Amino acid sequence: MAWCLVLLVALVGCGGRPATDHTRTDLQQILDRRATAVLDRDRAAFVRTGALSWFENLSAVPLAAWSYRVTALHRTGDTATADAELSYRVQGYDQAPVTVGRTLELSLDAGGRWYVDAEQPARKSPQQPWDQGEVIVVRGEHSLVLGVGQTGEALHVYADLADRAVPAVSKAWGTDWSRHVVVLVPKSLEGMAGLLGSPVSAYRGIAAVTTGETGAPARAPADRIIVNPDAYGVLGALGKQVVLTHETTHVATRAHTTPATPLWLSEGYADWAGYRDSGRTPAQAAPELRDTVSAGKVPAALPPDQDFGFSGNATDLARAYEGGWMACRMIAEQWGEVRLGAFYRTVGTHRKRAGAVEDAMKKVLDMTPEAFTAQWRDYLREQLG
Repeated sequence: MAWCLVLLVALVGCGGRPATDHTRTDLQQILDRRATAVLDRDRAAFVRTGALSWFENLSAVPLAAWSYRVTALHRTGDTATADAELSYRVQGYDQAPVTVGRTLELSLDAGGRWYVDAEQPARKSPQQPWDQGEVIVVRGEHSLVLGVGQTGEALHVYADLADRAVPAVSKAWGTDWSRHVVVLVPKSLEGMAGLLGSPVSAYRGIAAVTTGETGAPARAPADRIIVNPDAYGVLGALGKQVVLTHETTHVATRAHTTPATPLWLSEGYADWAGYRDSGRTPAQAAPELRDTVSAGKVPAALPPDQDFGFSGNATDLARAYEGGWMACRMIAEQWGEVRLGAFYRTVGTHRKRAGAVEDAMKKVLDMTPEAFTAQWRDYLREQLG
């Protein structure tokens, strides 16, 4: 009966017996020893806490911290299910812990001690790379690449691309960021979806995404660039570099990207940084918007957030990105690159979307949104018509 869970959620599973504070304390101690074994790379100590499972998959991952916190316990006789928060930091890259939900199945052994039979991502929580297989680690000058189902040679290519992206982004944005990135390269699109805790359909055709933590909100302390090897692999050399530079820009601008920042600005700026030194003209880099403008259908307004949804029409999505890029390109050309960065940062100082762009345009560009939109439409006609 559902109500019994509501009434006794911290103490009992429906149909089971109360999980006493003593049991919860015992389980926390087991998980504390498990965490120590992970950090010490102590296989024997880990096995004493439970099944070997994914332990050896993360042997190459540099870890600075690893801990569990039991959040719920449901016991039935000699078995139990525990919900826990796993917090960890990748050494040299994460400024604060990545926190994800885990579910553990446990049983009492012959000596009356709890034993972890299985540990997996909690419902609606993303997988971690080691949940998918052995993690191969490649270190670049400015990057750490974690791959599953990939060769070391392939991962070195990603590291090289990321190592070129980091200084390129610093040149455009400035150096007030970590200036290093973590890139996750799963075996397939399905692996990417697992790392994001999302359905495969949401990212089909998307080459890469950036997320603060794997599956965490934008304010999260750690960023991951997650690659879709299926879509990324069909790109040419320039396309691959533009994508990695675009995603690296999101890492750099994370602290200044807030709920006030419209997607046309955050995605447009990332594209601007990605294409900045590529030599690509607007007609070459914005083909969908070019065709629309050439047909006399100039967009009436800057693209709204909903046009950036990955599950929508691919052509509309491309036009949205291209429209945001052209707006940022226009600012860089007509007001200067420094002013473009100042505009981005000023928008991000607001807590809410309402009034943020208007205020930043007035302070930084001395423009109203209406005048800016009219100028942007003229710019599209000039560059793409």
